[in-house]
Amino acid sequence: MFTGIIEEIGTVRRIEHGAKGARLTIQAKTVLEDTRIGDSIATNGVCLTVVSMTGDSFSADVMAESLRRSSLGTLQGGSPVNLERAMAANGRFGGHIVSGHIDGQGRVLSARREGNAVWLRISAPPPILALIVPKGSVAIDGVSLTVAKLEEGAGEFQVSLIPHTARETTLLAKKTGQIVNLENDIVGKYVARLLGGGGLPGQISPADFAGAGLTGADSTGADSTTAGAASKSPLPFAPLASAAAPVPDSLAGGAGSVQGLTLDFLRRNGFS
Repeated sequence: MFTGIIEEIGTVRRIEHGAKGARLTIQAKTVLEDTRIGDSIATNGVCLTVVSMTGDSFSADVMAESLRRSSLGTLQGGSPVNLERAMAANGRFGGHIVSGHIDGQGRVLSARREGNAVWLRISAPPPILALIVPKGSVAIDGVSLTVAKLEEGAGEFQVSLIPHTARETTLLAKKTGQIVNLENDIVGKYVARLLGGGGLPGQISPADFAGAGLTGADSTGADSTTAGAASKSPLPFAPLASAAAPVPDSLAGGAGSVQGLTLDFLRRNGFS
């Protein structure tokens, strides 16, 4: 688990492409401290496992699914990347819960200054936007950010970067039209799933990405989702159950209705 607080900007030393995957070697310093083989390092928001290390670099394998869903496949030697080690149990929780499992891709639309801040406009497919809320959290290339504005109708959202974030991450180096990795707030994803309104953006259809000018299919052009087809709902997943679970008698104040935490409720359940 990560928090979206970037520790350093690393540099891609080389990327070796295989038939269905790749191996990344990244030059770094801070994230190598106390790191061992098998540890996790988020690279532009993608959780990668360290498979080898030198005094100033680490290597990690990237599977085909990660290449499809993220922008890692577009990296080249010399590309800057945001790096963060997995959160220590005794560490500060400075950002929000970031799993390192990318939900999809967005595209930088514009950047504009306002005082000491920089506003970024990001386009995203409907399934990503459906799980974004104003003043909620989103990870962009692994950076924990607060959603300042949401315009679902326009297919975009905006965030505002403070000077520290602008200096310590790669976000301002992005040019208009460049791809960024997006991860929705995991709390929101679980809530959507449990309420029956959806599952996880892992079920996004390539059609959703195509509509936003992004990728979402494998190299053969085949649908790479488990759903296999675009959903009619902005949240493209099947509900958990077709009917709501029955309400326990102890919680029901009437015919299947749930009452709030009232004095009557407490008395009926043994509290005086």
